[in-house]
Amino acid sequence: MDMQEDPLRFGLIGTGRIGQVHAASIAANPDTTLAWVADPFVGGAEAVASRHGGRATDSPERLLASGELDAVVVASPTPTHVALIEACLDAGLPVLCEKPIDLDIAKVDALRPKVAASQVPVALGFNQRFDPAFAETRARVAAGEIGEPEHLSIVSRDPGPPPAEYIAVSGGIFRDMTIHDFDMARFFLGDIVEVSATGAQLFDEGAREHGDFDSVVVVLRAASGAIATITNSRRSRIGYDQRLEVVGAEGSLTVSNAPSSLVSVSTARAVEARRPYVEFFLERYATAYAQELAEFVELARGGKSTSPTFEDGRAALVIADAARRSAADGAVVRIDG
Repeated sequence: MDMQEDPLRFGLIGTGRIGQVHAASIAANPDTTLAWVADPFVGGAEAVASRHGGRATDSPERLLASGELDAVVVASPTPTHVALIEACLDAGLPVLCEKPIDLDIAKVDALRPKVAASQVPVALGFNQRFDPAFAETRARVAAGEIGEPEHLSIVSRDPGPPPAEYIAVSGGIFRDMTIHDFDMARFFLGDIVEVSATGAQLFDEGAREHGDFDSVVVVLRAASGAIATITNSRRSRIGYDQRLEVVGAEGSLTVSNAPSSLVSVSTARAVEARRPYVEFFLERYATAYAQELAEFVELARGGKSTSPTFEDGRAALVIADAARRSAADGAVVRIDG
C-alpha cells in the first residue's frame, strides 16, 4: 500500500494582490499547507494567515530560518526578488518567484551562476503557460497537428490602466505586462533572436507622467524563422482581452476570449448580443494559478515538472529590455544570447 506524502509546508513572502492569490492556491491544494507568511506590513501577513493558516511575521529572514518549511513562494515587490531567491537557495528551500526576476539584467546575471550550480529548484511565475486552453494549443502544436509553426499572434489588453504610482515602480509595460507574452512566444516558438517594438501614449496620464506606454505592438523573430506579433493595451472596453492564434504549414489553432456568460439575447436592435468578457485577470487565469502551484509541487518533490525556470525568466527579461530599446530607438534589436 502506497503511503501518501505529507503536504508541503509553504512560506509566502509578500501579501499584496498576487500574494493573496498564491495564499488561496496553497490553502486549496491538498498537497500544500501555508505554514508561514511574511510581509514588512505585518497587518497584511496577519490578515492572510487568519484566512488561510500559518504564522505571520514582518521578517522574511525569520520565515526562512524557521526550519518549518519545505518550499517558498516569493510574491514581494520586484526589487526584493534576487536577494530572496538567493536566500532560499542558501536555506535549501525550493522557490517559486513572481516575474520579473529583477528590473536590472545585471543583477539577474550576477545570480545566474549560483542558480545553475545549485540543486535547489527555482521556478518563475509565468502562470499563463498553465491556462488549459493555451496549454492544449501548445501541446497540439508540439504534436504536429498544424505542421511547423510560422506565425504566432498574441493579443493582450487589460480592462483599464493601473494606478500611476504602480507604473512608476513597475519597470514599464514591456517588463510588467508584455513579459508574459514574451514568455508565451518562447513557449510556442523557442528562442527569440530579433525584436522590433513600438509604443504610444494614447489615453493614460500615468504612462505619460512616468515615460511609459499604454499601447504597444511588438514583432519577434524566432531562431526557426517563425514570426510572433504581440498587441498590448492598458484599455479594453469589452473586458479582459486575451487571444492567441498559431498558424502553421497545415492549418491554425485559435484561443478565443473567456465569456462572462453563455447567455445571449436577440432583439430587433441586436442579434446574439452577449455580456462583455471576464473583467479580471484572476478570474481569467484562476485555473492557471492552481496548476502552476501543482507543477511547482512536483518540482519541489524532485519529480518531473513543466515549471518555467530561472533561465526562462531571464530570457523573457532580455526580450523585454530589447523591446524597450527598440521602441526608444526605432530600430530592430538583435538578441545574441
